[in-house]
Amino acid sequence: MRRLARPDDIERVFAIYSHPQVVPYLTYEPMDLASFVPIYEELLRSGSFWVWEVEGAITGFYRATRYPGRVQHVLLLGTLAVDPARHGQGIGRAMIGDAIERFRADGIRRVELYAESDNDQALNFYQRLGFQIEGTLRDFYKRADQSHYVDEHVLGLLLI
Repeated sequence: MRRLARPDDIERVFAIYSHPQVVPYLTYEPMDLASFVPIYEELLRSGSFWVWEVEGAITGFYRATRYPGRVQHVLLLGTLAVDPARHGQGIGRAMIGDAIERFRADGIRRVELYAESDNDQALNFYQRLGFQIEGTLRDFYKRADQSHYVDEHVLGLLLI
């Protein structure tokens, strides 16, 4: 079940966000909970950060940001993760499937997202959902614990 994130969700969201299988592919370097607080507060202020619950437990989350003006039919999907302990249970497919149906009902015609070129699991998942790699941002991503840069792929899905 989808719902907007609440302040009291921070510890569960942080546990997923900071998981060793998740944090390399999100925006920030590993941090402690206190350092995560301002990031989480900004996500809450956006009014576009959603959590996915299964049997009352948060199992995933995403941020859905609609562009303004002439591109108001386009939505950026980001800060997306599923609890690694729940991988392979259909949670990601259910969460994103639900989101896409809601986006379509809201008049969204295009969903886009970014994924690192070395995140094979996510890239395969998105492509199974119908997203296509539309471009590559070369040397876009740099993790503090690595000496090299990573390309970032731009993926798009048309909802027509």
